[in-house]
Amino acid sequence: MLHPSYSDLMKVVNSEVEPGETPVVNSRYSIVMATSKRARQIIAGDAPMVEGTGKKPLSVAVEELNEGKLKILGDEEE
Repeated sequence: MLHPSYSDLMKVVNSEVEPGETPVVNSRYSIVMATSKRARQIIAGDAPMVEGTGKKPLSVAVEELNEGKLKILGDEEE
């Protein structure tokens, strides 16, 4: 099982959204795509933004997202 859960990650990502605005993330698919993209960046040589010694790149990416160090941009922000 993935810790934290998808719903917890979605709450973290959407925490900066004002009430009444459209959430940045509406599905687990968005979480999966963002963390897999970040994991590929780490594999390619980018430095992790959290302590990740001995952890797999995907675990590091999930931890970065959970700690708010990784931000998912909405379509209009890209």
